[in-house]
Amino acid sequence: MEVALKEETGTRTNQHKPKLWMPKQVLITPAALEEPWGQQIYERVQTLGLPVQELKNNRITGLRGEDERETYRNAKSTLAIVTAPPSALKLQPIPPSADWQFHLAEGCPAHCQYCYLAGSLQGPPVIRAFANLPAILSNLVNYKRQQDLTTFEASCYTDPLGIEHLTGSLAETIRFFGEQENMHLRWVSKFDQVDGLLSLPHHGNTQPRISLNTDFISKRMEGGTASMEARLAAIRKLAFPKTEGGGGYKVGLVIAPIMPVPDWEEQYTHLLDRLEQTLDFPCEITFELISHRFTPGSKALLQEWYPNTQIDFDEANRSLKYNKFGGKKYVYNTATMNMLRSFFYSELKNRFPEAPVLYWT
Repeated sequence: MEVALKEETGTRTNQHKPKLWMPKQVLITPAALEEPWGQQIYERVQTLGLPVQELKNNRITGLRGEDERETYRNAKSTLAIVTAPPSALKLQPIPPSADWQFHLAEGCPAHCQYCYLAGSLQGPPVIRAFANLPAILSNLVNYKRQQDLTTFEASCYTDPLGIEHLTGSLAETIRFFGEQENMHLRWVSKFDQVDGLLSLPHHGNTQPRISLNTDFISKRMEGGTASMEARLAAIRKLAFPKTEGGGGYKVGLVIAPIMPVPDWEEQYTHLLDRLEQTLDFPCEITFELISHRFTPGSKALLQEWYPNTQIDFDEANRSLKYNKFGGKKYVYNTATMNMLRSFFYSELKNRFPEAPVLYWT
């Protein structure tokens, strides 16, 4: 029963109620105002009592501060309602996560000290919600394979659940995929406000994933996100059968970024113990395991944003790798990677023998 599910998950999370992200200012461009979906987002933020400024042109300016930290603070407290550029409709492959990536927004309200978006998006890290959602969704069918299943990832440049109360775009996207054949949606989040997604007609075409980590990493390095208790409760709600008040989704767990912090084995064992207790009913789940890595550019920017971070960015403790475009990234050395990989594969096989590990990286 739905009541039973709410009571049960409530006891599991000690009644934790994380705070929703509310921007200090909302900017909307003229182009976004011309879009019906942009007008809907506008009405949502007005209903929440947020200050909205209608811009005179389609550029987002005025967020630069005296240094990177001030720029970061200005941008991270701003929601910009804009239209996705034409380039956003030219999808790029994103293996191994999915066949294609597309974007409901760019920028994230969380404050993760290892943020993989650092340096990968141009300009200040403002959160941009796209107002031309119908065009974005209708374009996806152009990338659909004729016979085989095609998968689409919606969370490469944002956490769509973290801004869903402001945009409604994730729910609309789930509805869209629920009407398609051989097209599956994937997204991942560090937030937990999933109640509005449980009754959606997804028809098994959406796989929500929740990102998990140790309490040590989450509390010290993932500012503004939901607690582990809340995230575990969220994945339980999503996976629980619809007939009993849940979402009935096939779900995924993304354990990332994996770090060999002090007592890491004990900490990750504790996390997997809690996950096993949370998913104590038949459900379809997958795992993705991602170790921590960084580029020279992201390291420099993150250390400006978070000068007191506890993340080990010492390149002497890493191995240098190059991507196909010649870009550098620093990963753990082979011995460390093998140690971490062996631990997780062994633990997951013992606890969730039917759940595939989609990839380790």
